[in-house]
Amino acid sequence: MNTSMPGNPFGGSNGGPTGGPDFRRPAAAIFEVMDQLRSAFEQRTGPTRMARGDVRTAVLSLLAEGPMHGYQIIHEIEERSGGTWKPSAGSVYPTLQLLADEGLITAEERGGRKTYSLTEAGQETADAAAEEPAPWEASGSRTAFKHSALAKSGADLAGAAAQVARTGTPDQIEKAAAVLDDARRKLYAILADA
Repeated sequence: MNTSMPGNPFGGSNGGPTGGPDFRRPAAAIFEVMDQLRSAFEQRTGPTRMARGDVRTAVLSLLAEGPMHGYQIIHEIEERSGGTWKPSAGSVYPTLQLLADEGLITAEERGGRKTYSLTEAGQETADAAAEEPAPWEASGSRTAFKHSALAKSGADLAGAAAQVARTGTPDQIEKAAAVLDDARRKLYAILADA
């Protein structure tokens, strides 16, 4: 027996035969759809993992611009990658130690923090590496970063919409649906401009 409601492409009660949302319960349906969307983004994209050499190259590239402490380096990499690559302290600080052991950087205590600078040998290494794009600018990485940033934004939006569906009043849910409709139209308008 098919309990599908007219106009409900996903089936009827409890998701119906296709396992889709039950549109007879709007808040639950919004939550289910947004949860599916968030899951789709999360499955297709995850945190961008860069190779160990990429962290090294990124650190050298940044220190070529001037002295920085470890968390500045992490923040700059995250910022320049559009938020899609944030190396952990567990990858940056060992890289800094390795570069110091190789004589490519020095560390100086400033204001209670170690600030790292390139040595002359480090500057030569950074100059040689500058002939190649920085890890966050490499063509393959750039495309991955762009797609990953869009997926992260989509997953964040889906999470916010699901939260409104779970805890919002009927008026708030209606307003949220209008915002999502407007966002959808604007996204298609972006493609139309291309």
